[in-house]
Order: sequence, then C-alpha cells, then structure tokens
Amino acid sequence: MSEELPRHSVSVTGVVVRDDGRVLVIKRADDGRWVPPGGILELSESPEAGVVREVLEETGIQVEPQRLVGVYKNMVLGVVSLAFRCRPVRGKARCTDEAALVEWLNPKEAVAAAPEARAVRITDAFRNDGPFVRIHDGSILL
Repeated sequence: MSEELPRHSVSVTGVVVRDDGRVLVIKRADDGRWVPPGGILELSESPEAGVVREVLEETGIQVEPQRLVGVYKNMVLGVVSLAFRCRPVRGKARCTDEAALVEWLNPKEAVAAAPEARAVRITDAFRNDGPFVRIHDGSILL
C-alpha cells in the first residue's frame, strides 16, 4: 500500500505599484498583518489570471501583471507563492472581507509594515536582477 505524498499549495501575490511608486498593501482581516494582496491559485486558472482575480477580490483594484518577481516557499505550510509586479489599471481601493484596510504606501513604509517574508516580495519587485527564489517560515526568511 502506498501512502499519498503531501501536496503543495500554490498561491499568488500581487505587488501593485502605481506610477508614483506607491505600493498597494492590505491589513489582513484574519491576522492583522500588512501584506501585498494575494491568495490561493485555482486549478483552472493561470498564475497571471489568479493574481488579477485575487487583487481585485481583496482590494477592488484591477491590475495588469508585468513580470514574475519571484517564487517564495513557506517551508512550514508547504505553500509556494508566485509574486508578480503589477500595475493598477482601474478601480478604487476598498476594504473587503479579507482586507480590513487597504492603503497605498511608499515602498519604505510598506516594507516596514509587513513581516519579513512578505516585505521581501516588495523589495524584490523594485529590483531588476530577479526573479528570486526564497524560502521562509511564514514570517522570517530562512
């Protein structure tokens, strides 16, 4: 009898950057952490379509993915997140069931507000030498 192997979960993160350089971040309703918007990728969608859907659902902002920023694995939960730098296309930022607050912060403020494992995605989105591959424990890079 063969045991079923554990499976990874795949999520997407949108690092949305306006023309003025401000970054879209949410204060999660479930744990109060400031993070770029994102969530679980559905089986039927491409990573790019997933990031568009997740950012819109969580913030009311329609985005256009520009490039893959990196691949980030939570070693504790087995979640692999694909982060994309995106540009806003339309919409007005609004709170949702998942986002208690939605703000446009300057990159320094956004990085300072987020846990290290999420802040690095913002930092990486402003670099041009990626995409990056990083591992973390949900909060801290390993």
